Amino acid sequence: MTIAQGQRLPFGSFMMPGPDGPQKIATDALFQDKTAVLIGVPGAFTPTCSLNHLPTFIEKNDALRAKGIDEIAVVSVNDPFVVKAWRDATGGEGKVTYLADPQGEYIKSLGLDMDMPGLGGLRSKRFCMLVKNNVVEELLVEDSPGESELTDADALLAKL
Repeated sequence: MTIAQGQRLPFGSFMMPGPDGPQKIATDALFQDKTAVLIGVPGAFTPTCSLNHLPTFIEKNDALRAKGIDEIAVVSVNDPFVVKAWRDATGGEGKVTYLADPQGEYIKSLGLDMDMPGLGGLRSKRFCMLVKNNVVEELLVEDSPGESELTDADALLAKL
């Protein structure tokens, strides 16, 4: 079952690039007592994710922060080393927190997983979620992983 607006995020954790290698971070550290955006992408370095979806959040970072967003995070079902390389390649460090969900466990707990055999199987649906103090306020999900118009920064800004 897919998480819905008004529901509390399940507790879980991600891996993220740290100064001394991958480190674990709990969902509460990201979303407790904050207004946050969680972006889900099918894969780091994939064309739609890297060229169309994530760049909108990097470019519109100031506009999102001006609307009260404390945290912008992107999660991908990739290992933390791939996520670090993606962070470095996109130039979003300091604007977006890059998260790895290597086994897709957290994505599955949200009900936002999908099977993409061409990309190795389990992946995240493309989504954008507004979270206030661990509660989902808005959830935008694309019908197709190759589309990003419903879930980009402009679509979220229109909801704020």
